[in-house]
Amino acid sequence: MQDFILYLAFYGLIVVIVILAQVLVAAQQVGLSTLAGNREDLVLTGLAGRMERAANNSLLALALVAPAVLMTHLSDAADNLADQLMLTFLLARIAYVALYALGIVWFRTAAWVTAFVCTALLYVGLVL
Repeated sequence: MQDFILYLAFYGLIVVIVILAQVLVAAQQVGLSTLAGNREDLVLTGLAGRMERAANNSLLALALVAPAVLMTHLSDAADNLADQLMLTFLLARIAYVALYALGIVWFRTAAWVTAFVCTALLYVGLVL
């Protein structure tokens, strides 16, 4: 398996873990019975709210990066740069979630931008 595909698989696993962590934190804040309900007008605050936003953003990032990785693989455009971009993406996204959970804003933004640029460069590599 090529490294960048493995990094995508790791990121998928990380997204699953982030979602589970978000549910556990939210359950502590509002209770499991509230989460089992329809959640209308439910507003999570503090760590639970930050984890909810981080989980949503992680899913969006997965939806953006997965096609680029798969197209890179299918087009045989994979090279060392694709591996490095995905490794950087993976590390930046891990940092992003941790920094978001801790409420550290500027470094969180830098991690988000880093991962986003890596995703964009994977697409650029496909069209050039």
